[in-house]
Amino acid sequence: MVTIVGERRRARRTPQEKKQLSYEHDRRNNYGENDKASRKSIRRNKRYPNRSNRHHDRQVLDAAAGSMNEHVAEAVEQTLYVKRRRRWRKWPDIPLGVHVEAALERRQQLEDGQGGQLEARLQRLRRRGRRCPEQGMSGLRG
Repeated sequence: MVTIVGERRRARRTPQEKKQLSYEHDRRNNYGENDKASRKSIRRNKRYPNRSNRHHDRQVLDAAAGSMNEHVAEAVEQTLYVKRRRRWRKWPDIPLGVHVEAALERRQQLEDGQGGQLEARLQRLRRRGRRCPEQGMSGLRG
């Protein structure tokens, strides 16, 4: 069946295609904290390095307060630029398919390989094109 969106045509996706796209595009938090905690922790983690940088700059400039000559100004400028600025970056969450595969592998290890259904699920997930079986859990961030 074909759906007309605006003026372009697009074939409908089957449930299997939708699930595959979900495994590839949806993300899951792998950091080990509550996924809702990111709202506060991202802001906090961006705030601390900036505060540290401002504090360092203020200390250097306060030490050089008063009448300045050219040599003191150059020394202060060098001190400001010697220290590398602190920085924080966000890391992307892992794809849902990688998360599901890791959960199944973990569950299989806990059951000491006695879960026949888990092995079948892992094989089915790998057949759908998620990752190479040799890759194991190496796709996860530590």
